Amino acid sequence: MMIPITYQEDYSEVITDRLDNGGSVSSWESFVMAYDTAQHLLVPEFKGLQCPSHLPQVDFLPHQVECAQKVIEDMNGRAILADEVGLGKTIEAGLILKEYMIRGLVKKILILAPASLVNQWVNELQQKFYIPAAAYRKGYNWDQHDIFVTSIDTAKRDGHRQQILEQHYDMVIIDEAHKLKNHKTKNYEFCQQLNKTYCLLLTATPVQNKLSELFNLVTILKPGHLGTYEQFTDHFGNHRSKLKEDAYLKQLIQHVMVRNSRQQTGLDWTKRKVQNITIDFSEEEKQVYDFLSTNKQERTSFLNLTLLRELCSSREACYMTLREQFKKEDLSENRRKFFEELASKIEQMPHHSKAKRVIELIQQEPENEKFIIFTEYRATQLYLQWFLQQHGISSVPFRGGFKRSKKDWMKQLFKQHAQVLIATEAGGEGINLQFCHNMINYDLPWNPMRLEQRIGRIHRFGQEEDVHIYNFAIKDTVEDQVLTLLYEKIQLFERVIGDLDDVLQELNISNIEEEVSSIFASSESVGEAKIKMENLSSVIAYTQQKKEQEYEARNYS
Repeated sequence: MMIPITYQEDYSEVITDRLDNGGSVSSWESFVMAYDTAQHLLVPEFKGLQCPSHLPQVDFLPHQVECAQKVIEDMNGRAILADEVGLGKTIEAGLILKEYMIRGLVKKILILAPASLVNQWVNELQQKFYIPAAAYRKGYNWDQHDIFVTSIDTAKRDGHRQQILEQHYDMVIIDEAHKLKNHKTKNYEFCQQLNKTYCLLLTATPVQNKLSELFNLVTILKPGHLGTYEQFTDHFGNHRSKLKEDAYLKQLIQHVMVRNSRQQTGLDWTKRKVQNITIDFSEEEKQVYDFLSTNKQERTSFLNLTLLRELCSSREACYMTLREQFKKEDLSENRRKFFEELASKIEQMPHHSKAKRVIELIQQEPENEKFIIFTEYRATQLYLQWFLQQHGISSVPFRGGFKRSKKDWMKQLFKQHAQVLIATEAGGEGINLQFCHNMINYDLPWNPMRLEQRIGRIHRFGQEEDVHIYNFAIKDTVEDQVLTLLYEKIQLFERVIGDLDDVLQELNISNIEEEVSSIFASSESVGEAKIKMENLSSVIAYTQQKKEQEYEARNYS
């Protein structure tokens, strides 16, 4: 149906005449309608949020509303949102953004997120906040849409970088901002140069190793807030413990960062039910493992440690590393012979004992019960997908090399069709999979933060079922020692990761994964490595207990 449109060419003259001579500009009905609209959009005062009343379909949590209000009223729209994994940092950012849009203060917006999360951001903003965000596509101009979501890698490319830097953004939001911790990277330089009025940085780990990482993030938000780098390090040093020990530094950070823990929210979380499963190698597998672990030439090398860890995962993972070694021109004759013999033994190995245990575990559950399997190695991922298929179990892969659209497709296939999602470490970051509540850590990471990232994919707000976590380890191997002497002894699965961080700070351990790797690589025998691991875990456990006693004493007094 065609709607006729007519134009009144003398409209400006008519309006001018009526204004000059006191005539009616519009009908009374039109005036009342315009007045009611203005009243509805009016923000009566700066304090308090208008946004929730515009979004009655969303039940915002108290800590999310409080966070948004604090950022807007006390931080002038420049803040680090550092809630623990699963508490809804994206929701908080959406609330803040929507509030500024309602108040007419924000129109032009740039959101930078990992490529795998771009579509998730777009969907969240559109569906929950009615914000017309768009994912950047090839061929778009950066000024043709007010709200773009893209990855930093895309934004900083030649042809895009200059266009973006020439524009002024009312708000810039950067997800997984801890990746900007190094001020010498091109990503950091690009984000610092963005022309912006308001800025939000989202990260669950604002400080991972050094205090300077936090300085770098704050400098993106508010240059000069912590002084120059030299002034900052001279005054506070570079140790993470200063963040809690120095009252003045703590106060400075509180002006730019909001962090909520699960305990602080007071919410009822479903339980984590953790089961550690140790598996016996077959005789053939054990012979190959012993052949590698007792080799005098390779015993103390990091390469040997890598091969041992890979053998605990799959023969395919270990074999792929050996193939890369054969390509090296400087490979000595003795090492070449050793690697050739090892490769020959690997070729004769049966199917992996771990993979068989995965089949048993999945088959004892109903067919519609979904599982996420995490592995450290892509070769293992491919092997597991094939092995599951041989037993009639549908699965989809998820890894960092996939394009954004393929990652979204894999997630959708997993939700609607496949029983299992097999993920490398890329699956431990960003994506939300509350529709699943079973996780198998096929390969246990030696970095506790990565483990928490994995679990946070399913154990987050919105999960209605108790979460079952199965940790696999091959008996009498390096991963068994890590599971038994580290994870179990210090009760890592029952503790909050932040508590362990405090303990490691006190022991001056900046990276526990490197510490564990160093123990195995520098040990002359399995027995020596075991003693060193026992010593490490005992020191950590003792320090944990001491800090808990100090905390109880302070509260009691």
